[in-house]
Amino acid sequence: MRKRLPPLRALQAFEAAARHLSFVRAAEELGVTPAAVSQQIKLLEDRIGVTLFHRGARLSLDIQAVEAAAALTDAFDRLARAADRLASRGSDRPLIVSAPPAFASRWLVPRLTRFQARHPEIELHVSATLRLVDLDREGVDAAIRYGGGRYPGLVVERLTLEEVVAVAVPRLAETLRSPADLCDAVLLVGEDMGWEKERDFPDWPTWLREMGVIPAKPLRLRPFGDTALAIEAAVAGLGVALVWRTLVADELSSGRQVALFPGRPLASAYHLVWSPRRTEHPALAQFRLWLLDEIAAE
Repeated sequence: MRKRLPPLRALQAFEAAARHLSFVRAAEELGVTPAAVSQQIKLLEDRIGVTLFHRGARLSLDIQAVEAAAALTDAFDRLARAADRLASRGSDRPLIVSAPPAFASRWLVPRLTRFQARHPEIELHVSATLRLVDLDREGVDAAIRYGGGRYPGLVVERLTLEEVVAVAVPRLAETLRSPADLCDAVLLVGEDMGWEKERDFPDWPTWLREMGVIPAKPLRLRPFGDTALAIEAAVAGLGVALVWRTLVADELSSGRQVALFPGRPLASAYHLVWSPRRTEHPALAQFRLWLLDEIAAE
């Protein structure tokens, strides 16, 4: 017979408070008041006959309480994964993936027919947003993000590094022999190019300076609120776009666009991120493998 356990709420309160070393932060995570956390921990201490926390200027635990808290964290993680497996088997909920709009429309969506051919049993929904969604709270299974890879609390897998490149249609590219020629060209601007605070994407003046060009007159900048629109304008021959190479991979391979000069590597990269709770989600695992295959093929 399984030994009778202390109340689950008391164990949750202890595990959260031990992980944060704060009743206040534990209360925020659990959606209760600090007083309720304190009450649950007092209930647990009375139940087991042991003082778990040293309540001085700073909250602390003795070594046995630290070990118990680590074991509880592992147990709760296992319970969460088990619940997710039950949910994935017992419902038809689609796999939801968040991605920046330009990446979603320019790279991900055009390749989804291959994913559906490989996994017709998986219904995939793509949520296009620049916002860094809270995956657990908003029911999103995974996200594709561009940045330095610092996403606390999430599993992070780097997909591919990126570089910035100037592109134009072939007939326009023939007239642009050197970076200095761009000073007289229409320069298209996608105003949403910074997806992260750790932005490393250069604007046109910065890029030209890096190429050794100091414009003698104002540049002919034509802004577009969305990067995908700026790329479509370049495809239509309306000017030169400065973009991530990944977003124009199809156009470059087909010859509809030409990279005018060598690309400039960027420090940031694309990453696939997901909650540790979703690590064993079958559909997410299949999406991850397909995504890595697509990137490797390019």
